[in-house]
Amino acid sequence: MIEKFIVSRDDSIYQAWPDVALLASGKMVCVFSTCTHHFNRAFTQIVCVESDDRGRTWSEKRMISEPLTKRDASEPHWNCARITALQDGRLVVVCDRIAGGHEGADGEQSNWLWFSDDEGQTWSEPIATPVEGIVPDQLLELKLKPQAGRWMLAAHKAELQEDGSRLWKERAWYSDDQGQSWEGPFLVAAQKDLMLCEGSIVEMPTGELVCFMRENSARGLDVYRAISRDGGKTWGDLATLPLSGCHRPVAGVLKSGHVLVTYRYLQGGASMIGWGAQNMFAAIMDRASCLAPNRQQAKCRIMPLDFDRSEHADLGYTGHVQFPDGEIYVVNYINDDAPKGHIRGYSFRESDVILPG
Repeated sequence: MIEKFIVSRDDSIYQAWPDVALLASGKMVCVFSTCTHHFNRAFTQIVCVESDDRGRTWSEKRMISEPLTKRDASEPHWNCARITALQDGRLVVVCDRIAGGHEGADGEQSNWLWFSDDEGQTWSEPIATPVEGIVPDQLLELKLKPQAGRWMLAAHKAELQEDGSRLWKERAWYSDDQGQSWEGPFLVAAQKDLMLCEGSIVEMPTGELVCFMRENSARGLDVYRAISRDGGKTWGDLATLPLSGCHRPVAGVLKSGHVLVTYRYLQGGASMIGWGAQNMFAAIMDRASCLAPNRQQAKCRIMPLDFDRSEHADLGYTGHVQFPDGEIYVVNYINDDAPKGHIRGYSFRESDVILPG
């Protein structure tokens, strides 16, 4: 039912946090980070690989960013890259550059764009954006009027409060002139007793924008969801959906109109300490469930995609695309049977998750 492939494995370096884009030619380009280790960013660089055979084989790595080396927390590192195939044929990568303690909360939290007009063979110099925060969402290009062509970016920041606590905010920016200027930030969600982060925004077939968010308190809580009905300016309807332990949700609309969410499952509790994230899931929801006012009115089908057998398990930041014939391809990083993190691909179809008829 699920076919698995090696996208990139290099036992000399840690490879993690992938995303993937599908070009009109049928080529896929996967972007990811190389680093010393998940918990050691003394060296970081953003790279890409490509596939012309639907992810069965992949090219050697190609550099996107210049490498960054750091001697202490005050110096920056590249973090989590995302890639988008734009409607004009270009590719765009966004990545956060962060420095300081608390994952950048006390220092730099900038976000940068690289463009390619030759299917990922060459890349522009990095272009700064006003987006401040970490773990950016994929650049979303809206397709429906009246905001057709609008670019959206989102990221989260844990802002220090007067009482010494941190308020986690998921925020969005948009551009109506292909990145020449940006509006924002617009608050997607923030709640004092929640750690909302790593938002993934999708444009529903009926025009609503839905943002799926990780809750990072290690309590194994459901995914949180917010809705915008005005193209990303205002957000409301914060609610949970029945995807428990949902970390780093990555959402996309399938050709059926259903929404696919891939995510790592982190159940919370004492099992997290030293055991790491071990499971990666794929869930499919219909439009009504994505927009449901509460958890009880939402339904989903959840399928396990992979399990990390390593004693140093680490996985679950994903990206996915769908081919015109319906095949779904997911990329994920995992330790498993390798000495260091590497990138895997997974092929399946919607009918593998939702039974026909």
